Amino acid sequence: MNNDFVNMQLTTNNIDNFYIRHSIFKSIKASTKYFNGSLLDAGCGKMPYKDYLLNNSNINKYTSIDVENALSYDKEVAPDYRWDGVKIPFKDCSFDTVFATEVLEHCDNPQLFIDECHRVLVQDGILFFTVPFLWPLHETPHDEFRYTPYALERLFTQSGFSNIIINALGGWNASLAVMLGLWGKRYLLGKKSTLICPILKVVIKYLISNDKVPLNFSEGLMITGLYGIIRK
Repeated sequence: MNNDFVNMQLTTNNIDNFYIRHSIFKSIKASTKYFNGSLLDAGCGKMPYKDYLLNNSNINKYTSIDVENALSYDKEVAPDYRWDGVKIPFKDCSFDTVFATEVLEHCDNPQLFIDECHRVLVQDGILFFTVPFLWPLHETPHDEFRYTPYALERLFTQSGFSNIIINALGGWNASLAVMLGLWGKRYLLGKKSTLICPILKVVIKYLISNDKVPLNFSEGLMITGLYGIIRK
């Protein structure tokens, strides 16, 4: 099990990405009751959640897929299938669950990707996704979008999904914690970063423990990211 993504602990070395990974895993953990049967990990990366999903849900078959040259893979983490970024190479209604963490922001045509997820899911199948809202440019130049819940709901509806539940991953305090961690770890360099990160860790821990994840979306709200359980 990859502890950099699963059951991650806050340290001075991970204050930049701790909350994002922690909140994604928390959303997965809360959603495993919806996962069953055959699962397609679409845009799988290095599959950090594979073992957790197989051991803590009703998934009985795990299939991974990623675009060509998405990452430099080791033999142990190479995806089962390569994908051209257009058509997912499986027949209609092939999977009970599609799992897509931090993928949609990299799709230059998100509607096409969601259409394909809908196509390969069985009726009443589940699509689970996460996307960032507050995060630096990454995997450039293949960082395409940051989404609001309203845009996502429209995209899923247009693809034919009928039951759409979208939730926030973190609120105002978590957003500040993320920015402080990124500033201390990725903006400051050398001695300045070394000196301030232990202080920031204390502040970040306090902010996270006092964060109020919003239950509804409204004007002026600040969020760190989004996740959803979408039923075909």
